[in-house]
Formats: sequence, structure tokens, C-alpha cells
Amino acid sequence: MNDILTITRCPRPFDPDKGAEVRALFPEVDSRMAELLEGTGGSSPYLAGLMAKEADWLRGALEAPRAALSAEGARLQGLDPLDPSLGSELRRGKRRMALIVALADLSGAWRLEEVTGALTDFGDLSAGVALRAGLASELKRKKLPEMTEADLDTGCGITLLAMGKMGAGELNYSSDIDLIALYDEDRFEDHREARPALIRAVRKMSSLLSEITGEGYVFRTDLRLRPDPSVTPVCVGMEAAENYYESVGRTWERAAYIKARACAGDVDRGEQFIATLRPFVWRRHLDYAAIQDAHAVRLAIRDSKGYHGPLCLPGHDMKLGRGGIREIEFFAQFHQLIAGGRDPSLRIRATVPALDRLAVTGWLPSDLATELADHYRAHREVEHRVQMINDAQTHKLPGKGEGLARLAALMGRDEAELRADLSRRLEAVHEATEAFFAPDPAAPLPPTDGPEAEEEGFDDAVLDRWHHYPALASTRAREIFSRLRPQLLAGLRRAAKPDEALQAFDGFLKGLPAGVQLFSLFEANPQLVDLICDIAGTVPDLALYLSRNSGVFDAVIGGGFFEPWPGVQALSVELAEVLAHEADYETRLDAARRWAKEWHFRIGVHHLRGLIAPEEAGAEYAGLAEAVLQGVWPVVQEEFARRHGPAPGRGAVVMGMGSLGAGRLNARSDLDLIVIYDADGQDSSEGRRPLPARVYYSRLTQALVTALSAPMAQGRLYEVDMRLRPSGNQGPVATSWPAYRSYQTESAWTWEHLALTRARVIAGPAALAADVMAFRAGIVSQGRDKGAVLREVAEMRRRILVAKGAGAPWEVKVGWGRNQEIELMAQAGGLIAGDPEGWIADGLQLAVGSGWMREEERAHLSDTYRLLWSIGQVGKLLSDHRLDPATIGEGGRALLLRDTCAESMEALDARFEAATQRAGEMISQVLEREAAPPQAPEEESDER
Repeated sequence: MNDILTITRCPRPFDPDKGAEVRALFPEVDSRMAELLEGTGGSSPYLAGLMAKEADWLRGALEAPRAALSAEGARLQGLDPLDPSLGSELRRGKRRMALIVALADLSGAWRLEEVTGALTDFGDLSAGVALRAGLASELKRKKLPEMTEADLDTGCGITLLAMGKMGAGELNYSSDIDLIALYDEDRFEDHREARPALIRAVRKMSSLLSEITGEGYVFRTDLRLRPDPSVTPVCVGMEAAENYYESVGRTWERAAYIKARACAGDVDRGEQFIATLRPFVWRRHLDYAAIQDAHAVRLAIRDSKGYHGPLCLPGHDMKLGRGGIREIEFFAQFHQLIAGGRDPSLRIRATVPALDRLAVTGWLPSDLATELADHYRAHREVEHRVQMINDAQTHKLPGKGEGLARLAALMGRDEAELRADLSRRLEAVHEATEAFFAPDPAAPLPPTDGPEAEEEGFDDAVLDRWHHYPALASTRAREIFSRLRPQLLAGLRRAAKPDEALQAFDGFLKGLPAGVQLFSLFEANPQLVDLICDIAGTVPDLALYLSRNSGVFDAVIGGGFFEPWPGVQALSVELAEVLAHEADYETRLDAARRWAKEWHFRIGVHHLRGLIAPEEAGAEYAGLAEAVLQGVWPVVQEEFARRHGPAPGRGAVVMGMGSLGAGRLNARSDLDLIVIYDADGQDSSEGRRPLPARVYYSRLTQALVTALSAPMAQGRLYEVDMRLRPSGNQGPVATSWPAYRSYQTESAWTWEHLALTRARVIAGPAALAADVMAFRAGIVSQGRDKGAVLREVAEMRRRILVAKGAGAPWEVKVGWGRNQEIELMAQAGGLIAGDPEGWIADGLQLAVGSGWMREEERAHLSDTYRLLWSIGQVGKLLSDHRLDPATIGEGGRALLLRDTCAESMEALDARFEAATQRAGEMISQVLEREAAPPQAPEEESDER
């Protein structure tokens, strides 16, 4: 980096005589540098005094300011911590740092970030040196018997957390520093004996930094951001602090920890402590309730400072006043709090980078983020120059006399232009941020003629019982819900059957364990109110599900909810990133459940809203399951390997069978899986608790099933069915690669080879996956005698009909002419043709190509399959029970008619019966015609 003070702007001397005096101190500098020094000294009495006091040092520092700062820092760190002159030397260092940073700032040579970074770096250095001095004194007095001088490098168990602007690297020019001092109880056999000495060391550190003498001071130090400062000492144990935040931590403390950073002492342990607070700071779900908390803090500041009413520049507080710096910081921080639990990329300490990231991730319009960043930089420059004039810890513009004129001179600007610019920026910030923290609650709500109009036509008994529900138990929840109620009732009234929609919403509301967070989310995002009303009016079962899983609403406003399906690869990458941010096995599995729920909900809403057809929904549900398996399988293996060592041999693959293998699932499908492993001659694993290879992979497979199907805090992922493995339930849960090959070539039934036409490796090592898929292709591509295969199909069909019957009304899977029978014919098409891609390429078409099915038969079976698939997909979206049009409500029936292009339920019923009856007859005809056993040749007559 170029270490030259390149001057791009200059202050004007408000006091020309004082400016001339300063200029005369440095006759050797060039005219441009002299102009900078004259303007600075003529407008800032404080900086003029520093230039006089540190003239000799400054001459060299002007040549290479960064190197000068670095050398000064090294000098201070090299001082003896017990040297009585340490305080004096720290104050000298502070003067020099303040002087060169001011000149680099005023000249435009350094950007804002470099200015605040230099101020912060010196704050870190000073705190570290002062803490070392406090601890060295206690060591000398032998008050820390477990510690030695070597422990000074790690703070003897103390860590200092920089909070606020210091934590974010954004210290202002005359800033105080906010620190939290914590000690690690585990560093001591009995930390209670060491505690008094640690407290004294922190007090000495604070005194050394804050003491004001004729030489000035280092930093005013504030230790009051620690847990419960009115009753706790200045140095708090980490365990006690963690317990405090987990039990009674408040929203403002969550916001404060966004910027927290370990700056001195045991820095590594401090960062570990901050990491333990992630669940406290970053909530799992979008936290819109924090907005009201933030607004309450803002109002409390205004009330305590009297900052109400219109803008008045003289005396205006650039930090806390209307449109000030704190408004922008709060705006960024509380957007981060809302969404940072879901998106770790938003966990950024500094304000401008946070605004930029919020724009990149879609939480802020990019033009607004750019505008606020510009205002923030401008506000900080004004703040710095206000403080530079007299080194005052103030954020207020000069209130009388010629103060604003002096400020304008120090900034090198015209006073009138500065006034206009300040007014414009402050009003713009206020307008942008006020709309976020205190929106007009009436704005998103439709006009009504009063409560009676809102509730007209609804069952009073239903409405009256709402206030008894847990979601409305708190005053705050009732206040927010009262603002939402008109829009909710208006939305429910728009349903095809409002009474049915009201009953469904009642079930949703009754099932909510709490209301503040969700109602705040609804109030901030009125489109969610329309969505829940739509769901209540169409899919009551989904509304009930949402009451127990309201966190999935986060996905709707998390960006990209209504965008096209991203594909399995993108989903796998996204899930891997989500899981990478979790610390342990259980939280990873819960994170996978949260993530999968949101995507599952997204598919359902897209289907409900008509954005995708039933067949597309089936492909997306299957793609989601594939991504989940690809994400969870490595996590399960990693956890298992911790106890039993890495997987022996080449590892194991997970093969999807049935509908998963075919890439078609419904909203409530379970997963048909087979696990195939290759120990590759390795007898056992190598780990803390080694296992024989067969046992290893069996238990690993059981761990996968548990990871997918066990109920956890976030529910379960999928039910798992492994009955399609070799030998079914009698076989081992994991099949070795040699045994699988042997079974398929020597022992497998025809139906098992039929199932292979829909088999597909979903997860596992690429080399083994390629071998398994190549073997599968070889089995299927052998080709089969059509008569033998179709006779097996006919026998399977007969047995199923005997066991299950011809099929209940609206049953789409099992029965005469239903989809299971059609799938058998399609699988037979692929197996007879010897096409390993038979299912994907449409096995029915292959049957026609092989000459054993007629085109009209294929066309009808295909049409029937699509009809039944659409009915089944809608049915599973609506309910987990067998479809019954009489119980799915008007909205459900409308969805069913839309997806089947039917004019009425009567017409759809007739079409269903006719299609399945004809499909069953066609399948019978094909099997009777083509599956007949070959006739033995007639014996030749003797005469012949």
C-alpha cells in the first residue's frame, strides 16, 4: 500500500492568525502540505496544540503516516507493564495517533474505513497494554498464584470484548470505548480465589485508560455493557455471562453482540465465547418482533434526550438525533437480527458492509442501501470534525455563535452549502428508517366500516373464542393481532366457502403455541396474510400443519420463494452450506429438517397457486428428497466415523427405488431405499471402537434411517421403507456389493428386476455409484422373453387384486386399472426391451416398440396414469387420508377440478371410473394376448 499522504482536499483556517502560527512551525514542507497544516490549525484549537507539542515527531510521520503509526504501536507494546511512566507514554501515543489520523482524514488521503480502522486498532492496542499492566501488578503481588508471566499473553484468563463501534472497527475520533471483561473459569482450579485479583486488574486497566491529566487521556472506558452491570463486578465469569444471556438477555443486547469482537487478553477464548452466544443473537426464524423492541429503544432515547419535533440544525445530535448515525446503524442491525439467523452471510459487524450484504441478499433495495451508506459516510465525517475541533466527546453540531462556520471551514466547505446538505441528508435518513421502525399500521389493511362490518357473516362463537388461545395470551400479541384482524377476515371472506375457511384458520390459530413473532411477521409482510387465507380456504390440512410449523413462513419472504425451481444440484449446495454452519450432529439434523420443511412448503404453495402442474410438483418433491439424502448421508457418516472410524473399503451408496428412483413423489411420500457397500477386502473399521465391516455398514444404515425418520424438535424428514432390498425384511439392512451382484444375477425374482428399471443411486462415492449403475444397466439391458415377463406380471397383478381388491372410490394407486398396474406394464416395457433407461424414456412406448402393446392401449394407459397422478398429487396435498371429495371443502374441490381440467366433480367422477375400468380391461387384454404360454409343437403323424 502506498504510504504517502496524498492531499485531495484541505480545510480553511477559520482563525487565519492561528493558522499562520501553525504553518510557521513547519517551514520545510511544500506549499500543499503547508496549506493542510494551516487550515487544520486555524480551525481546530485541539489539533493546533497537538501539532505544536508533537512537531518533531510529526515531521517524520508526514513522510510515511502508516509506518509512523506502526512504529508507535510497537514502541508502546515494548514498554515494561510495570513502568510507572506507562500511562504517560500511552497518552503520548494517543496524541500522535490522533494527530496523524486527523491529517490523513482532513486531507482526504484515507477513506473513512481506514480512519476508523486506525482509531480502532489503537483502541485494541491500548486496551491490551493497559490490561497487561493491571495483570502484571497482580502477578507481582502473587495474587494469581496459578499464573506466570507467560500467561500475560493470554490475559491470565481474561478476555476483553470490544462492543459497539470499537467491535465493528468503526471508532469515531473522540470516541469512548465500550468493553466487556470476562474471565474463563476453566483456567483456574478455584476461580473464586482468583476473581478479586482479576477484578482489580480490570479496574486498573480502566483507570489507566480513562485518567485525565495535563497530558490528556487515552480513552474514556465504559464497562457497563456487561451482564446486569448494577449488581455484577467489572469482570464477569464466562459461564455466568452465558447463563445470563440465555435466561434474561434482551433484544438490545442481542443487537449489541452483532458487533462484539474479542480485542485483547485471551482473544481465541473470547471468540469462542461469542460463538456460544450465536443462538441467543441469531434466532432460527425471521425475527420481526425485534422491530418493535428496536422502536421502543429509539423512543426511549428520544424521550430521555428530548429529541422530538422537527429538525433544527444548531445543536442537533448527529448520532442520536433525527436522521442521525444511530438510525442507520439500528436500521442495518435490526435487519440483520431479523434474517441473520437464517443467513450467516448477514452476520457482519461493520455498518456499510452490512448494508451492502443486505442488498445483495435481497433484504434491502440496492438503491436504498447505497443511499444509506452514502449518508452514513457523510454523517461520520461531520461527526469526526465536530470532535476534532476541541477533542470533545460530543456528537452535537455547534449550537450558537460561529460554531457552524468553524465546522464548515474545517471541512473546507461553504457554510450555507453545508447547512443545506446536512438538512437534506438528515431528513432523508429519517424518512427511510422511520418507515421501517414505525410503519403506519393502518397502511396495509383494507378499509372497513368498523368491527361489525369485518365480522359480518362469520360465526360469532368462533371469533369469540380466539382470545382464549395461547397465541393471544400476551398483551403485545393481542395488540398486533387486533391490527391484523380486518385484513384476515377480509381475506377469509374472499374464499369460495368463507365458513370453511374460517374454521380452517381457527384450527391454525388454535394450534399456535405463541403469537408475537408470527403476528409481527404478518404485520411486516401483509402478503403472508393473503397466503394463509388462501391456504385456509383451500387446504385446511396445510393450515393445521402451519400452526405447528409456522417457521416455514420465513421462506416466503426469504428471497426467491416464487422463482423457478433451482434444480437438485443447487439445492444440494445450499443444504451443504446450511449444515456447515451448525456445530454438532443434532443441530445439523434439525437444520436439515427446517430447510426441507421450507422447500416442501414452497413446492406445495407453488402447486396450490398453479405455478407448477402436478407432474412438476412430483419431480420437485423427488428432487428435494434427493438433495436431502445427498446432504444428510455425509453428515451421518461423519458422526458415525467419530466413534467407529472411517467407512472401511470403498464406502456405501444409497439407491433410490420406486417413485424416488423414478423421480416422482407426492407431498407425503416415504422413501424406498437400498444401501449397498463395498468393504473391498477390509475386515473391519479403524477407530476408537472398531467394528467388523458387515456390522459397521448395518449400523451405519440404521443411523441413516434414524437421521431421516426420528422425530426431533423440527419433526422428521421422511419415513423410510427398505423392503425392496435383496431378500426383503429377511435380508440385512445393508447389502455388500458382491452379495448384491450375486443376488441379482442368481436369485432375484422377476419383480425385483422390474423394480431395477426405476432404481437410481442418489448419494455416495462416485466410483462405487458408477459401478452399481453400470451393473444395474447390465441386468436390465439383457432383454427378456416377453411371455415369461408378462406371465409374472399377470400373476403379480392377480395376487394384488386378491389381497387389495379392485380399488376403493378415488383410490389412485392400488386396484383395477390404477397406477400400480400401469407402472407394472411400463416396467415390463423397459425390461423386455432391455432398455436400462426404460422408465425415464417411457416404458409404455417401449412396449409398443417391442410389438406387444398397441398404440391405442399405450395412449389410454398414459392418459389414465396422468389423470390419476394429478388426482393423487392434489389429494396428498390436501390430506393424509384417502381422497374424499365430500370432505375436502369447496376450495379443495376447486383445486382438484383445476388440475384435472374437469368441469364438475360429477364429470370427474365419471371420467375416473371410465378411465380406470377401460385401463384395467386393456391390461387384461394385453396380458391374455401376450402372456400366453408357448404352444408345444404338434407331433408329426406316422404317415407323414
